[in-house]
Amino acid sequence: MPNQVLIIEPQNELKFKVNLSGLFDQGHTTHMKLTNPTSNTVLFKIKTTAPKKYYVRPNSGVLEPNAKVDIAITPQHFYVDPNETHKHKFMVQSVIAPDNKTNIDQVWKETHPNQLMDYKLRCVFVSPREGNTNDAGDTAAQNEVTKKLVAVAEEGKPPAPQSVSKEELVSVTKSMKAIDEEEKADDSAFSKSENVENDMQKVSSEVIHLREEESKLRHENLRLKEELLRLHQQVGGEHMAQRSHSYAPDRKEQLSVPWLGITLAMALLGIIIGKFFM
Repeated sequence: MPNQVLIIEPQNELKFKVNLSGLFDQGHTTHMKLTNPTSNTVLFKIKTTAPKKYYVRPNSGVLEPNAKVDIAITPQHFYVDPNETHKHKFMVQSVIAPDNKTNIDQVWKETHPNQLMDYKLRCVFVSPREGNTNDAGDTAAQNEVTKKLVAVAEEGKPPAPQSVSKEELVSVTKSMKAIDEEEKADDSAFSKSENVENDMQKVSSEVIHLREEESKLRHENLRLKEELLRLHQQVGGEHMAQRSHSYAPDRKEQLSVPWLGITLAMALLGIIIGKFFM
């Protein structure tokens, strides 16, 4: 695996503030700066072993030669379990962009894992009480290292080799195995993180697609309502016209009925009068 070409600040750990009850400090954002000192275009991704507990913006992008980018990492409001703090880590993954490649997603898919440049940073959770303690501890440790360096310089010769006991050898072997197991666990966690990120992207794409379909259905429903209203108006107009036409014959018939009765009555009266005078 090639060495990381990006300059990453801070180099080893990301510090997050927590209050005395173990909750993240609301509104606190930790920043990480990436710099591309090369003459090549570099693609990058930011991964974490706890993707549901941190907002990372941007979590991927493109760095042109000599360009810089500031990564904002904001934790969500959740309780920090002291037994789980060692599992929270971040990884900067990068790859040199090939020439004539514009589809970034395709580049990541086609790149072999051995060509990726990885750099891991661990998370440190600092409470107000621990902050002062850590500062004092760091100062004491620096003083101790300075004393040892001075002592070695005064002796003018390297320290004599020391014999290693069997117990120490077993302890070192166990430590190396533990480190190896931790690396495997980290790789598994980062892999799960990428799967979660991909699933979230798929869900987001599906939501966008469903919203577009909903919008189309709304427009179609509105169009059908307008068409139905137009048909109702058209049928209502035709029905009114038919009723107006149908009323005219009935009225004529109603008007002709009295005159027919009068004519018959007059004829009958004429017959009776004629018979009476004859």
